[in-house]
Amino acid sequence: MSGPRLALVFPGQGAQQPGMGRLWSGRPGWSLAERASEISGRDVPELLLRADAETLRRTDNAQLATFVLEMVVLAELRRCLPAARRPVVCAGHSLGEYAALVAAGIVGFDDGVRLVTARGEAMRRACAAEPGTMAAVVGLPPEDVEKAAQEIRDGGGRVWVANLNSPQQSVLSGEAGAVAACSEAAERFGAARIVPIPVGGAFHTPLMESAANKFARVADAVEYLPGHTPVVANVDARPHQEPGGWPWLLTRQITAPVRWADSVRAMAGETYCDMFVEVGPGRTLTGLARRIAPEVSRLSIAEPGQLPPVPAPVRNAA
Repeated sequence: MSGPRLALVFPGQGAQQPGMGRLWSGRPGWSLAERASEISGRDVPELLLRADAETLRRTDNAQLATFVLEMVVLAELRRCLPAARRPVVCAGHSLGEYAALVAAGIVGFDDGVRLVTARGEAMRRACAAEPGTMAAVVGLPPEDVEKAAQEIRDGGGRVWVANLNSPQQSVLSGEAGAVAACSEAAERFGAARIVPIPVGGAFHTPLMESAANKFARVADAVEYLPGHTPVVANVDARPHQEPGGWPWLLTRQITAPVRWADSVRAMAGETYCDMFVEVGPGRTLTGLARRIAPEVSRLSIAEPGQLPPVPAPVRNAA
C-alpha cells in the first residue's frame, strides 16, 4: 500500500464552538448541512453559523452540530487527500464514533443523522431527569482515579470514571456533589489539577440508562453495512467492521466509559497506522495521541486553511 496509513479520528461533544461552520459554509461539502436539516427537522445551518455558546451547550444541539460539521470537513478532506477515502482505521470519541461509522462506510450519512438526533434527544431528557456533571482529572493514573471514585461510591455517592483519555487524564462523571467529593479525593491521591466540564449530565455512567433504553430502539432500526474500514469502538477499544454488533456497541456506549487511550494504542499497534488525522473542531484528540502514541504523526483539520493541497492530476507520458 502506497501513501500514508491514515487513522481518521473524530472529536465528541465539548468540541463545539459558536460559528464553527462559517469558514466551511461556501464549500461543496456544506450541502450536507442542508441535507441534515431535512432529515432531522432541525435548522442545522443555524446551529453551525449563528447559535451562541448557551444554545450549543444543550446536549441535542451540540451533538447534531458537531456531527454534521465533521461530515462537512470529511467531505472536503476527501477532495484533497485521496487516502482519506479509504483510511486504515477510524475512531471517534463518544459522539465522534458516529462520524467514524459514516467515514468507514458502516452507516450511511442519512442514518448517521437519525442516530445522532435520537441520541442527543434521549440524552437531553436523561439529563433533565438525572442531572449530573463531569470533571477532568489531570496528572493522575487512571487506576488512582478509579480508587478515588470507588471511595466516594462506597460512601453512597454516585460517580464513575467516564473517559480514560490518556495515562494522565481521566474524566469523572456523576451527580454534582459526588463529582466534587471525588475531585477532592483525586487531589489527595496526587492529581495535578481538576478541570470542571460545563455539561448538565453524567455522560457514560449508569445515570444515562434511560437514554440508552430509548436510543436502543433507533439503533436497532438503522441499516449497518459491512463497510470498507474497521472502527475501533469506545466500549472495548477493539476494531469492528462487521455490521451486526453495532446496535449493542452504540447503545452500551451511552452508559459505559470511553476507552480512548486503549483505542489509540489499538490503532497505532494493531492496524499500524502512521498518521492520526483529527477531523472536526479543536485539537484535543491529536493532543492526546501525542502523549499516547508519540511515534505516530498527527494532523488536525478544523479550518479550511488546514486542508492539505489538492494533488495535481497525473498525466500520461507522451
